[in-house]
Amino acid sequence: MFKRYKAGFVMGAIFMAMVGMQAQAAPLGDGLGEGIASNFDQTTDSEEQTQATAEVVWTGTPLEGYVNIAIANVDDSLNIREVADGSSSLVGKLRKNGACEVLGIDGEWAHIKSGEVEGYVKAEYLYTGQEAIDLAFQLGQTMAKVNTDSLYVRMEPSTDADYWTKVPAGEELQVIEDMGDWIKVDIDGEDGYVASEYVNVKSELDTALTLSEALYGEGVTDVRISICDFAKQYVGNRYVWGGTSLTKGADCSGFTLAVYRNFGISLPHSSRAQANCGTKISVGDVKPGDLIFYGSGKRINHVAMYIGGGRVVHASNARTGITISNMYYRSPVSAARILQD
Repeated sequence: MFKRYKAGFVMGAIFMAMVGMQAQAAPLGDGLGEGIASNFDQTTDSEEQTQATAEVVWTGTPLEGYVNIAIANVDDSLNIREVADGSSSLVGKLRKNGACEVLGIDGEWAHIKSGEVEGYVKAEYLYTGQEAIDLAFQLGQTMAKVNTDSLYVRMEPSTDADYWTKVPAGEELQVIEDMGDWIKVDIDGEDGYVASEYVNVKSELDTALTLSEALYGEGVTDVRISICDFAKQYVGNRYVWGGTSLTKGADCSGFTLAVYRNFGISLPHSSRAQANCGTKISVGDVKPGDLIFYGSGKRINHVAMYIGGGRVVHASNARTGITISNMYYRSPVSAARILQD
C-alpha cells in the first residue's frame, strides 16, 4: 500500500508541476464555462515512460489506465465540449465523482478524456493530484464484466439453482463478494451469483456519458423528451426502500411514480401494479418515457424508464442509487406505455 501511494504522490506531483497550481477542492457548480485550446498534443519520451510506469503500478486498482487522473467536483454533471469554445457542441457529460484523464492544461481550462469522450472542461471543477488519487480509492467499485455470450445470474451459488435473469456479454454487475468459484453480485437489490470463469473482475470508476447514450430517436414528442430529461437529472441520488422522493430517496417504483407525478399522472407504488397500468406493449416497441419491467421468470420485481438509445434510467439499489443502464442489462419481462400520444 505504501508503494502504491508513494507512486501516486509522484504522479500527482508531476501533474501539478505541469499545471502550475496546487491540488485543491474546486468550487461546486454546473461547470458550464467555455474551454480553450490545449497545447498538449504530443507525447514526449519522458511522458511515455511515466505512462508505462503508472500502468504497471496501478494494475488492478481504480487507477489502472490513468496517468493524470482527475475527478469531477460538481453537484450534478460537468459538460464536455467538442472544441475549445464555450458555444461549441457538447460531446458528453461527466457525472459527479466521475473520473477522467487530463491530457493537458492551458490556463484555467483542462483537455480531458473520459471513457469514449474527449473534450474540454473548466479545470476548477476537477479534483486533481493526490486528492484525486485518494478519492479514486474511495470511489472505485468492484465490477464483474461478463465475458461470454450470455450468463445466468443464479439465486444460489450452484448451477442447479434457479436464476434471476440472464445478462449479455459486456454487461457489468456490481460485486458484493468474491467467493472463489462464484461471484456474489447485486441485481437490483437482490443477491445473485455468477460463475467466476465467465466474468472479469476489476475495480472501476464512473466515466463520462456520450450524448449518443441519451439520444431519443426520430418522431419522439416533446412531452416524452421532457419526462426523460426530468428523470435523468436525478441520476446519482439515493435509493431508499419504500421511498418516493427524487431528492431524499426512492425505490424503483417510487422513482417512476415520482417522475410521472410531476407530469400530472398517478401510478401505484409497486412495480407489479405499474406493469398493469397504461397499455401493454412489446419490449421491442418501447419509446422514451415507456416503462420496462424486469423479474425472475415471469414474476416482476423491478421497473425502469426507457430514455432512448437502448438505455433506461432507474432506482437500481442502495449501492448505486438512481442510475442509467443498458435496457438489456438483465432480461426484460414486459413493457407498458403510460403516455398515450
